[in-house]
Amino acid sequence: MTTDVTIIGAGLGGLTLARVLHVNGIPATVYEAEPSPTARAQGGMLDIHDYNGQLAVQAAGLMDEFRGIVLEGRQATRVLDRDGNVLFDEPDDGTGGRPEVQRGDLRQILLDSLPDGTVRWGHKVSGVRRLGEGRHEVTFGDGGTVVTTLLVGADGAWSRVRPSVSDDVPEYTGTAFVETYLFDADTRHPAVAKAVGAGSTFALEPGKRQIAAHREKGGTLHAYVMLTKPQDWFADMDFTDSSAALARVAKEFDGWAPELTALITDSDTAPVLRPLYTLPVGHRWDPVPGVTLVGDAAHLMPPNGEGANLAMLDGAELAQALAAHPDDSSAALAEYERAMFPRSTAVGEAEAEVPDNPALEEVINFFSRAQETS
Repeated sequence: MTTDVTIIGAGLGGLTLARVLHVNGIPATVYEAEPSPTARAQGGMLDIHDYNGQLAVQAAGLMDEFRGIVLEGRQATRVLDRDGNVLFDEPDDGTGGRPEVQRGDLRQILLDSLPDGTVRWGHKVSGVRRLGEGRHEVTFGDGGTVVTTLLVGADGAWSRVRPSVSDDVPEYTGTAFVETYLFDADTRHPAVAKAVGAGSTFALEPGKRQIAAHREKGGTLHAYVMLTKPQDWFADMDFTDSSAALARVAKEFDGWAPELTALITDSDTAPVLRPLYTLPVGHRWDPVPGVTLVGDAAHLMPPNGEGANLAMLDGAELAQALAAHPDDSSAALAEYERAMFPRSTAVGEAEAEVPDNPALEEVINFFSRAQETS
């Protein structure tokens, strides 16, 4: 089977691309490794910015649906020290430009906006082969194949499409998140809920350890415990033994306020380890006919509040470029990559410039952006 636009990955970037293509009358097929849209939880809160992510939502024609999933009050930001003292507290006055939504809700409105059959679930890519004249053959785990005249890798950090354009692979940053949840926190964990407040809270020792927590729907607190450790340190932990793993992580925060360490010790779910990987800042490639990348596949970087926004804008701009050059995909890819490369490089360079021991204002700015995981 030969298709026109083939998108690998049904994350936010791939789905935005498919939706904006659909708006412009261009059919596409999305292949996703997961067996169904509900196969796993879709992560936590995302702040969708008015200067990138919301531009993609507008291009997709989904602003009304987007406004319907915004969680009011969640733009509030608080910074605490290890003793629970409030260093910075900015309430949500409703005028901010980064409304918060649940990743799963945002993904769902994109899925709902696509024609039936656009997404093919349970198609895990095992390889990509260049055929010439811009065509590529994609092979799936079940042995099936598809030949496409335009291939887009929207398949994240460990993209199977990336090797078609680049030899670079993600490298461990030296830091990992341990993810936990507290449910019905206002009733069951009132001291923790009070410390976290209405939106996002960051408890930190600059350059050392941090705990970030977001207030999600239904009184859920979603925490990310950041530790700078070698991978061997985490490999020695048995994450199937939740109690032991949580106890070892909590030991790194001995002496911290109990309302903060409870985000670790009182988790209502098994802890999830999320090592952070990155591609080189300024990652780019020479033009390759018939293939390109969006989102983390193109410019993986540590969580900084921009990843989902950049992925969605990538998808929207690539679709618009293809619509503007319906008979010249090479021109469309060149136009898209010409804008995408410097945009992602600028974000990566801004993150790299954050010092190891920043002043309080810089800490606040940094951690106010760090509200998203891969």
